[in-house]
Order: sequence, then structure tokens, then C-alpha cells
Amino acid sequence: MSSTPPQGEQQQSQRLNVLVYSGPGSTSESVRHCLYSLRRFLSPNYAVLTVGADVILKEPWSTTCALLVMPGGADLPYCRTLNGEGNRRIRQFVQNGGAYLGFCAGGYYGSSRCEFEVGNSSMEVVGDRELQFYPGICRGPAFAGFQYNSEEGTRAAELSVEKKAFGNGGALPAIFRTYANGGSVFVDAPKFADRGVEILAHYTEHLNVSSGEGAAAVIYRKVGQGRVVLTGPHPEFAAINLSRDAKSMRAAVHDALSADDKQRSDFLRACLLKLGLHVNQHEQALPSLSAIHFSSLETNGVKNVLAELQKEGSISVADGQEMIKGAVDTFHIQRTSDAWSMGNVTKAITDTVKTVLDTSLGTTNKPTENNATVEENKEDDADKIIDYEKIVKKIIAHEDQPPTAQEAPYFNHDAYFAALSAYINSDRRILYSNIHIGKHLLYGQVVTSTSTLLEKNPSLTNHLPAGTTMTATSQLSGRGRGSNVWISPAGSLMFSFVLRHPLRLQSTAPVVFIQYLAALAVAEGVQTYDADVSKTSATSARAVTASTPARGYRAMPIKLKWPNDIYALDPAKGANANPADRNNYIKVGGILVNSSYSGGDYNLIVGIGLNTSNSAPTTSLNAVLQALNRRNAANAPKGLGPKPLQAFTLEKLLARILSSFSALYSTFCREGFGGELQELYYRHWLHGEQVVTLEMEGGAMARVKGITSDWGLLLAAELVSDGVGGERESGRKWALQTDSNSFDFFKGLLKRKV
Repeated sequence: MSSTPPQGEQQQSQRLNVLVYSGPGSTSESVRHCLYSLRRFLSPNYAVLTVGADVILKEPWSTTCALLVMPGGADLPYCRTLNGEGNRRIRQFVQNGGAYLGFCAGGYYGSSRCEFEVGNSSMEVVGDRELQFYPGICRGPAFAGFQYNSEEGTRAAELSVEKKAFGNGGALPAIFRTYANGGSVFVDAPKFADRGVEILAHYTEHLNVSSGEGAAAVIYRKVGQGRVVLTGPHPEFAAINLSRDAKSMRAAVHDALSADDKQRSDFLRACLLKLGLHVNQHEQALPSLSAIHFSSLETNGVKNVLAELQKEGSISVADGQEMIKGAVDTFHIQRTSDAWSMGNVTKAITDTVKTVLDTSLGTTNKPTENNATVEENKEDDADKIIDYEKIVKKIIAHEDQPPTAQEAPYFNHDAYFAALSAYINSDRRILYSNIHIGKHLLYGQVVTSTSTLLEKNPSLTNHLPAGTTMTATSQLSGRGRGSNVWISPAGSLMFSFVLRHPLRLQSTAPVVFIQYLAALAVAEGVQTYDADVSKTSATSARAVTASTPARGYRAMPIKLKWPNDIYALDPAKGANANPADRNNYIKVGGILVNSSYSGGDYNLIVGIGLNTSNSAPTTSLNAVLQALNRRNAANAPKGLGPKPLQAFTLEKLLARILSSFSALYSTFCREGFGGELQELYYRHWLHGEQVVTLEMEGGAMARVKGITSDWGLLLAAELVSDGVGGERESGRKWALQTDSNSFDFFKGLLKRKV
């Protein structure tokens, strides 16, 4: 359950990222605390991720960002790195409706003037600041004893909450204690009330510096269309992540912070609501990692893969345990043919995982058995900041049959393999080729990231058969392109697969088109979800690309945004929303392709995330499908409406998308991307004949014509005045690369990434 922002203000539908700055000046500890606390309050409504200085300075992050967070650390390196262009971008972002949250050093940085350790020659930092969100002086340290890289000066600072600043105040505490170490006070804050400054919390104790009027510890201000919260102390620091035995931290301080942790959490939540964000009613505990189940459609498929891994030396044996040591992760192979009890296999999911997933999926299933899935996930550490790379991942190798419903209650392996087999056998493009994506399947209820696990561990991935697919019910750190991430809650279809594309095909089937094929496979998979396999057997590539009546699932309003996003007609726009209007579409999925080269092949990890039944963070395919069913019923004669289309299931949809990719890729390898594939791609494209502004060409106007058939570049034709109030193409054209340009089609802008 989540709460909406005050005064009914809603987040912009495209602002789904919360960016935590991790560049020069930030400390890793402060960044980790930010990620921990913000993800618990904001997931799955937002993707909370880190960004470096280059992203702030060079990439078009602002259009998809809801909140920019400047964490604790040192304000002066922030200035050295971001003064000028970086701060101009940040301030413009806030002026245009974004939110800024500055903790400690981020509070100093967001003020008009910083005064830190004045008179202390070895630590003094004094000077004006460019952002000027707080129009006065930010002065500190508020308490004596601060030392860099030390807990010596840490104290449990007592704050008095200004409840009236939060409306009725609700469950907010009147007073609570929170972590403070080098933080500031906002001098004379009440004097800036006429400039929109509100005090959210005061210090109650004697301060080490002159605070003027108010002793403001946390302030809020509306800046343009945006909102700002600046803090002196650290309300994002959860006591569970602070060691009572830490060097220099007094036990009494830790005990005080632990005693008031609930009040601290409530205050932080209220601050996030004040910033206009959609916030969970209660903190969401991150689930523990689960075991990964490995199964195959082929008889002896799993046994053959394990034999290959052993042959290549990827599997080592220590104390009788089979292990794979990857570059990033370590995997423990557990064979179902081993002598240990099959009951150990069924104990694959912890109570925590079950509870979280049941809540997310809206089910009330109770765990049948209870056991930790990964030995290193100890119960007393389950709710702390966890380094997931250090946790050994268990792979359960199902050598004889797929996992049962008891072993994998949230993914029906039998349904998946049955659907995949039917789709393969019905399509000659797949049946008579050696391209069978999805026959080998790795599935985990909770994993870090399907893409990362495959991409960052070549000692495992390089010896998996081409087409091996990994999917999960929930991801803890899903990845996206550039500064984006596709959020990965339960109800999303999240998967990645291994593809090896021969270098010899580069001239006729360039590897850059793989991302377009993946997007096309999603669109076609959705629209041919109910394909009649008995008829599909005679279908050729030409027949598939031919125009078909928009009936059944083929009428699903799915579009492709260049270069690799999936959009759908937003159900929130109403039954009369015009499907020809690009502004009526909303993102429901994304694609990320990572490549390396070895042995004459491009080794690709193709990652796809698709909102299927989860309504957050945008909408889902099933919500779009329900809207389509309502439109069909409303437009049909009374009593003669079509039978409602059945909701998408993750298993069948995964099988359909993978089989669609296999068919499209087979055609691509033979014929390239021109002709039929290009025609089919344009049928789903969102940008046909769209007029855009090319920022990198001095604001020139251009019409999007398509993508080039050789290297997949975006083709745009310059527009000039025709002398009679219209426009004509001048003959000048630009071919734009996906990795150096960003397409903000809602604003009609093409921006160069510097």
C-alpha cells in the first residue's frame, strides 16, 4: 500500500527514477544508507539507483528523474565537480518540477552559503554555493567533535518535529533522535518564510555554532515547480545498519538511535511525501535471494550442460561441493540426482520471500516448507544492508524433470515448456533451424539481476548453450540503459538470454539490430499470444509481416520507442484515448543488450523487462488488456460482444516472446533487417513521420524517416520553410547513433549525449 503526495499532486508518469549521487564528494557509506532507506519506501513505484558526475553533467537524466539525492560526504568536491553546467542542470530540473533531497553535505551544497568549521584552519570550508535552494547560510558542525572518516563526533541528535508543516501530522513523532555527525543548522530559517522556507524539524539541544533564529535542522522549500528538502542530520541512517561495536561510536549513542528508529523512519517517510512522491505506507523489507532452478526442454539437457562445464574446468569441487567461481558471483551446484533428500530442494523459499511475494502478487498462499535458500542469508542479517555479490548463489540442477509447483510456486515450468514446445513445433522458421531460445531455463524467485548474473560471470555463461534464458519473479537490482533502470517488482516478466551472433554475418546482419529484434519480438509476442499453432505451421516470414485485422490480441495497442523501449496505450487516458496520439502512450517495458567478443562470435546478453500484471510503476499489459476488453464490449451490439481476452500469464508470454525472437532472428540471419523485418518493425513504431528538434544541430527541425538498413541509425530529414506557411524537406539528412543521442519524443527533442 502506498500514499499519494499531498494536495492530490501526482508524480509525472514518466518520472520513475530516484537518482542518488555517487560521484566525487559522496561517501560509499552514505550512498548505501540512502539506497537502503529510499528503496524500502519507494519501491516498486520508483527505481532507486546511483549516478556519477558524468551522468549529471552529460546525459539527459532529468526527464525521467523524480528525485535527485545528494548524500552525505564533503560539499567542496561537489562544487569542484558540478559547479557551472552540473548545477545549472540540477536547478533547471527542480524549477521544472523535479525534487531535490540533500542529506548533510547535500544540505550544505543546496544552500546559498556554506560555513563549516569557521576558524579551524585545517578543516574550514566557507563560500557561496550555486544552487541556493535555501536562501540563507548553512552552518556547522552543529555539534562539536566532528572528524572525517570517524564516528568520534557521532551523536543521537534530538529533533522537535514541526507537525503543522506536514498537515495534520498523522503518526509523526513530536520528538525523536537521529544520527548526526558533522551536520549543519540552517541559520535564521524563520526569517525566510516569505520566500517559501518551512522548518520541518528543529534541534532541541545546545549547538556548537550560532543558529540565529529557529535552530532549523530540516527545511523545505518550493522552488519553481519543484520541491526541496535539506537536512543537517541523517534521517536516512537506519540503526540496524550501524554497528554498536563500531570504532569510536559510543554504545549509548547507538542504543538511543535504535530506541527511536521507528520515529526516525516515520519522519523520513513524511519528508518524502512532502517532496511529492508516492511512498509506501510502511517500509518494504527486501526479500532474501532464492535458489536458482536449472531445467531444460531437452532430455538430458541439464546433464549435458553440467558435463560441458566440468570438461571446461568451470566446476571445481571443494569438500564434496560443486562450485562455479565467477568474476562477480560464486555458484553452488546442487544436483537433484545427489543422495541428499529431495525435501531439501523443496525448502527453496524463505518465509520472508513468500510473504513479500504473496503481498506483491495479491495472493495468500502460505509457505509449505521453510528453509534458508542461501546459506549466507542469516536471519539476523536479513533486514540490513547486504552485499549480494558476497552471497553464494545456489543453482539446483533438475537433471530429470522440471521443478514441481511446490519447488517453484510462482512459476509453472510445465506450462512454460509446453507452450514453448508448441510454438517451436508450429513454426518452420524455428523448427528447421538451430536457433531455439529458451529451451534451457534458469529460474529464481528472487535474484539480483538476470542480466548481471549472466553478463558478469563468463566462466558460467560462456559454457551455457546459446539461447539459455534466465528469468525471475523479483529482481533486487534490475538494470537499464544509460542512467535508467527498469524496476523489477513481482508481476513483471523479467528475463535475459544468451545469444551468440557470428561475426561473419556482420556485413549482412549487423549486431546492432539485435536490440530492434528483441523489441519486435515483444510486440509480436504480445499480439500473437493466442496464435493458432495449427495454422502457424504454414506461416512464412512474409505471411507474418502481412497486414492482419486488428482482432483479438492483435489489437493490443503496443508500440516501440527508439531504440529499445516498449510502450502501450495508457488505460488511465480513458476509453476515448486516440491511439494515434503518441502522448497517450506509457512505458511498460525496456530492453538492454550487452555484448562482448570472443571466438568469432559476438556474445550477447539480451535483457528484457515487461510489466505484465503489476500496476506499478506505470501500468501493465493486463491493465491494457482489460481496457481493450471494455472497449470491445462497448463497441459491439448488445449481447454480441466478443469473448473477453484472457489475461497474460508470465509462463506463456515468456514462451511466446522467446519463440517470436527465434523466428525473427532466423529470418534476420538469412535476409538482414531490410524488407519484411523492417516493414514489420515500422508497423509497431511510435515515431513514423514525427517532427523533432535536433539540439545537436542548433535547433534544426527534422522529420523522423526511420532507421538505416545498414547500421540501424535513426534517420532524420531536415525541414525548412516552404515560403507559404508550411514546411518541406531540404534534402539534408542526419543518421543518429543510439549511444550518443537521446530521443525525448514527448518533447520532440533529440539530444546529443556529450
